[in-house]
Amino acid sequence: MIDQVRIETELAAHGFEDFRWIAGKDMQVRQWVRFKCTYGCDAYGRKGGCPPEVPSIPECREFFSEYAKVVVIHLQAQFPEPDERKEWSLQINQQLLKLERAIFLAGYHKAFQLFVDECGFCADCPGERRSCNHPTLLRPAPEALGVDVFATVRACGFPIEVLTDHQASMNRYAFLLVG
Repeated sequence: MIDQVRIETELAAHGFEDFRWIAGKDMQVRQWVRFKCTYGCDAYGRKGGCPPEVPSIPECREFFSEYAKVVVIHLQAQFPEPDERKEWSLQINQQLLKLERAIFLAGYHKAFQLFVDECGFCADCPGERRSCNHPTLLRPAPEALGVDVFATVRACGFPIEVLTDHQASMNRYAFLLVG
């Protein structure tokens, strides 16, 4: 049994106040998302938490189906310069790892965090999980696992749009898989 109040208390203690609960089966996993990673993302093949270093789409679907509860964490930010987003993502991902650890220690052994962006802990990423400099920190972004973030977050009432101006306020999402 998942004690949502306890988990929500941890979320707040780690600075995450805007979130919604969904079922793992409600994670929208699509093959086209993987294709967008493969053809169009500069992290493809360069990050240990990105394709091709991640499970297949059918394996990802099965993985999400094993979780009854997922917390969708909404984060909003705005930056005058586009390069500031990477530093912000890194700081958020560090906070998310602390949250995952706290949820694990609270008795939820299946706790697993998906980052808001690709892993950015090392400037010189070897690009392979088996050669990762910090394997205990490595987590994939939802898109790396084929998650259609737009469809998933819209289904639970959160805002998300394609940004055409780097100075516009952006809505980003992380997913904490609980149990």
